[in-house]
Amino acid sequence: MALNCGIVGLPNVGKSTIFNALTSAKAASANYPFCTIDPNIGIVAVPDQRLDKIAEIIITEKIIPTTVEFVDIAGLVKGASQGEGLGNQFLGHIKSVNAILHVVRCFDKSDIIHVEGGVHPIRDIDIINTELALADLDTVEKRLVKSEKLLKTGDKNTLAAVAALKKVREGLNNGKPLRLLPLTDEERKHTEDLHLLTSKPVLYVMNVFDFEMDKKYIDLVTEYAKKENSKCVVISGDIESEIAQMEPAERKTYYQDMGIEVSGLERLIRETYSLLGLITYFTAGPKEVRAWTIKQGTKAPQAAGVIHTDFERGFICAETYHYNDLVTFGSEQKVKEKGLLRLEGKEYVVKDGDILHFRFNV
Repeated sequence: MALNCGIVGLPNVGKSTIFNALTSAKAASANYPFCTIDPNIGIVAVPDQRLDKIAEIIITEKIIPTTVEFVDIAGLVKGASQGEGLGNQFLGHIKSVNAILHVVRCFDKSDIIHVEGGVHPIRDIDIINTELALADLDTVEKRLVKSEKLLKTGDKNTLAAVAALKKVREGLNNGKPLRLLPLTDEERKHTEDLHLLTSKPVLYVMNVFDFEMDKKYIDLVTEYAKKENSKCVVISGDIESEIAQMEPAERKTYYQDMGIEVSGLERLIRETYSLLGLITYFTAGPKEVRAWTIKQGTKAPQAAGVIHTDFERGFICAETYHYNDLVTFGSEQKVKEKGLLRLEGKEYVVKDGDILHFRFNV
């Protein structure tokens, strides 16, 4: 699915370092502002131990994970909404993503300059959030000017749109991002085509150098995220970059030595997946065991369409059972014998962990 997360933040907070670790790419990373100008894009496999477990039971030729797309966007600075530091260009890149990973510097390191003169995570968050809000305010004002000219026609849709836009404008002026405003579904529809930056879900990524020394910053950001009902994750970009360069066997040994079950990157990818409202279903057979990404709430025909449009167009039904049942009983045959394999129709809502085989006729 073409769903992605934009990595944003002030310059020198570790965005490109984290992006490089995530994608094992080589995005430019240096100790000066605006090192990244054009956005870097990386496709990242979503770690899922269920794939390996399915492949142990259903012998297959290959295993194919699902993926998430990450976009490394250049650092924003105060005044970005007015074009400061190529800000308008960078804000435009954020418009095209589905969710935001807001990287926050939570470490003191004298050899890495801070554009605001010193480490203060909440101030840094507020700078970015203010610039996003100001950019949205400009977009809303421009739409209002156009819409208000049409009010004299008496069109009910225009009247509703103007009312919704004014509500959004008031919220932004009061420091409330669109995602936190108590709007009805109908009111939100009037803003959807604007792709407002503050409407996007946010995950705060705390980039630390030393987990113990930087705890004071971690606590501040965690509390901030909790107040606005956003999620957050702690990660050390430097450590994860080193781990990303290791061979799989070496990496496994490192985790065992450090007593780590799940890496920071894995937690970040999983939280990103959740932030986008995504779930995974599987297909399994002798040629491949594969994970597929769908939005939560997707019905069976549309889930089939992710594989191929013909599957959706000619959908008849889906043979369905759950990953947990396969693991519990040890084979597809046993699952069938227990009566846990079902035939589901067009109204079936696919669940995370479903294993599906689609019947279709084109």
